[in-house]
Amino acid sequence: MRVFSTPSLLVVSSLASAAYAATRQFDIDILNKVIAPDGFARSAIAPGGTFPGPNIITYKGDSVEIVTHNKLTDPKMRRSFSIHWHGFFQAKSSAMDGPAFVNQCPIAPGADFTYAFDTAGQTGSYWYHSHLSTQYCDGLRGTFIVYDPHDPLAHLYDVDDGTSTESTIITLADWYHVLAPAAQNTFFTTGSIPIADSTLINGRGRYNGGPLVDFAVINVKPGLRYRRVSCHLRVAPTNTPFFTFSVDSHNLTAIELDGVEHDPVTVENVDVYAAQRVSVILEANQPIDNYWIRAPPTGGNLANNPNQNPAFALAIVRYEGAPAVEPITTRVPGVKLDDGTMHPIAQEGPGKLGDQPADVHYVLNIAQPNPPFFDINGISYVSPSVPVLLQILSGAAQPQDFLPSEQIFLLPPNKTIDISIPGAGAHPFHLHGHNFDVIRQPNTDVFNFVNPPRRDVTPVNGGNMTFRFFTDNPGAWFLHCHIDWHLEAGLAIAFAESPTDNIQGPHAQITPQAWETLCPEYDALPPDEQ
Repeated sequence: MRVFSTPSLLVVSSLASAAYAATRQFDIDILNKVIAPDGFARSAIAPGGTFPGPNIITYKGDSVEIVTHNKLTDPKMRRSFSIHWHGFFQAKSSAMDGPAFVNQCPIAPGADFTYAFDTAGQTGSYWYHSHLSTQYCDGLRGTFIVYDPHDPLAHLYDVDDGTSTESTIITLADWYHVLAPAAQNTFFTTGSIPIADSTLINGRGRYNGGPLVDFAVINVKPGLRYRRVSCHLRVAPTNTPFFTFSVDSHNLTAIELDGVEHDPVTVENVDVYAAQRVSVILEANQPIDNYWIRAPPTGGNLANNPNQNPAFALAIVRYEGAPAVEPITTRVPGVKLDDGTMHPIAQEGPGKLGDQPADVHYVLNIAQPNPPFFDINGISYVSPSVPVLLQILSGAAQPQDFLPSEQIFLLPPNKTIDISIPGAGAHPFHLHGHNFDVIRQPNTDVFNFVNPPRRDVTPVNGGNMTFRFFTDNPGAWFLHCHIDWHLEAGLAIAFAESPTDNIQGPHAQITPQAWETLCPEYDALPPDEQ
């Protein structure tokens, strides 16, 4: 079961054939549109005219060319944009990774830009979203699936199709009635973090006192096993930022974390943190009926937004032959997925980074001496005026070469890196350009070097969470809390990995002319168009 949505997208190359190493072309207008996913009409950013944005479907070994057109006109929201293709390593294409002022300058109103990169053998569940300020809270997000025609775990399920009426993609999203720039301004001036008005599953939801919007329906046939991806597309506005995903009367067998397949583990519910993706298998083995899908958000002060009702975080699993009515099923609490019990399949090389001490070990201490802003090791992240990647390609190679130098960490090539982040707060941290082995889970002193879970987003939930990765991918890579309000309040650092290898040699970056003109075009814009 993949958790996303399935709006249409112009696909120039046919997806009917799963041919290897094809270049698949997509064309997306980034535009404003008034939408009402929970019954409240507001202007939003609708990629391809939909929310969530159109699914991008590819196959193992494919490259993509995604042409984006900036048609944003609403002056109350950001009018420039950049897009991050979340989870892709972007080897030699760090310029395509998307974070504004780390990898590129934003794309100006009226401009076009083509994101071109190789999926490089990665498979599984990914997504895309704006990476400019808090813009993706206004709707610029969608799903990106890479299918493997020879999936090693294919024997565990019968259906995995993101293109049909029985789509196995499910999306979870927080939704706000207030536009992101206004919500951010309120947060910065009052210190009160925004609370979403509703939770959307596949782009539909309800809020207290709102209209009875039809919940999304997931159709299944009795006896079949469905692989569904629970993609967490939310900005997680609460202090414990996750959804608890479950389906009444059904078990869920987890087999993938953030694009990495793991040995199957069967549970009753899964906590999905901001930006995480989880593939679970749901077997349609219950009596023909309708069953509630539940994904209540946890945490936050709901008194700050009386519209929010976690009990409305619902969708419907409808068996073929069941009447088109809402379920009357109830939830029975059961076993929750523990990330620490997830182990990569043999083909992924579990524990391949070894048990020796790391070559480089950074401890990142989170503090809030000036709420609502965050510090890491005494520094609150502020976007540089020149993208980090452009600084690298201009010759920056030592700490003093970078501006601002104190928030850019240098990583040497071909070394094992450990990152420890002590503390509480349920901050889901995402590393760009790599996935990592979580060798120490939160709230434990036990290390697992043999078969730790591997993913690209993991929460800081107390204790001293530690993850490990290997520097084999030169580039500029962001590490940040994926609660966008927290990121914008400074909870981030940037890595400059193997600076000189980005300029020449086998790992040299490929930067098209259009990328090089983004900064001059953006810098020339008046503030209301940035």
